[in-house]
Amino acid sequence: MLIPSTIASKSVVDLEIEESLSNSDLGVLAGALSPNGESVLLVGLDGYAREISALQADDRSKDVELNTGRTVSLIDVSWHPRGQAALIAGEKGVALRYETSNHGVTLVNGTGEIIGRDLSSVEWRQAGDYAYFGAEDGGIWKFAEGIGFVALDNSKNSSITGISCHRNIDVCVMSTLDDGLAVIGPTHNISWLSGTSTDTWIDVDCAEPILKECVAFGTGLRTRIISIDSIDSTKSSAGSSVQYTTLEGDFTKVSRGHDSTSLIILAPFSTVRQYPVTDEAYVHISSEDVSQWDAIISGRSISFAWENSFNDGFIITSFGNVISFSPITEDVSESLVVVIIGYVVVISVPGVVLGLIYMNSKTLQRKYAQLRGFGKKSKK
Repeated sequence: MLIPSTIASKSVVDLEIEESLSNSDLGVLAGALSPNGESVLLVGLDGYAREISALQADDRSKDVELNTGRTVSLIDVSWHPRGQAALIAGEKGVALRYETSNHGVTLVNGTGEIIGRDLSSVEWRQAGDYAYFGAEDGGIWKFAEGIGFVALDNSKNSSITGISCHRNIDVCVMSTLDDGLAVIGPTHNISWLSGTSTDTWIDVDCAEPILKECVAFGTGLRTRIISIDSIDSTKSSAGSSVQYTTLEGDFTKVSRGHDSTSLIILAPFSTVRQYPVTDEAYVHISSEDVSQWDAIISGRSISFAWENSFNDGFIITSFGNVISFSPITEDVSESLVVVIIGYVVVISVPGVVLGLIYMNSKTLQRKYAQLRGFGKKSKK
């Protein structure tokens, strides 16, 4: 097993508490950023669903509370690539469709196939022709509104914890608690990756479209690169496990970061940015910094995080707290004082030296008097 080191242990962003979604615990479980980057769809306990502004998540006047008509927990959400609709996966076989045009939430077609199955994951593949639903009992289905749900062959029995679809290759990958990692090919065939069932996987992300790779994230701070064979998906493979031993806590889920990076979410409250191209990870928000900043927030879990630009975005906690983060900046006024003092020192020190020389030199005093015209008699 490879043991890399994460660079730096301090937060690289400042945090600020914004107006919460509610004064009571909402039980937010998941969220998804719309393809145009303008909206975030949140889901949670007791049928909770709300659309908020991604750019102004601190403004409650822009929220749209959604009536799902359900009391079961809604576990996951995925936007259609065109951004006009989203699918929601919930307990007891609840699969919903959200339409942006009228903010309506309806039951999707063909749910009779999944009655009683606790759904745990949902993801559209990039073409937008099919979505995949995963369940806690290991079931996996392809879905299209015209045909409903069709169970995929070669599924196993462990909970599907994450599904992520590549943006340039018609392939998706999925993670499970006990059965390892798998690739879903263009024809909806499932290929299990050998040697991956020894770890517990909590999520997966295909963040970088230029790479034929996705990354799986597991308990014990472990990651694995999944190499996708774009010609024959059944020949895809998983690399060696990598463990981030310098981090504190453990991975809980993954959000997509700015510029094709992954924001790994940990408990206690912290995040790490992972760069797929270089396979490097950097502390984004330190749990120690958060505990010193706000003891209550540090004890809550992160349900979703997103960026509107690099190191500038928002976090939603399970309680419903909205926390903004932005790049750390130096105190401008303090910096100006330092600069001004520096100039004063540069100017005053040579002046003092010249003054002392002048006071002790009769010749310089006489020359100065002649230049200024002192001692000359005025002509009448």
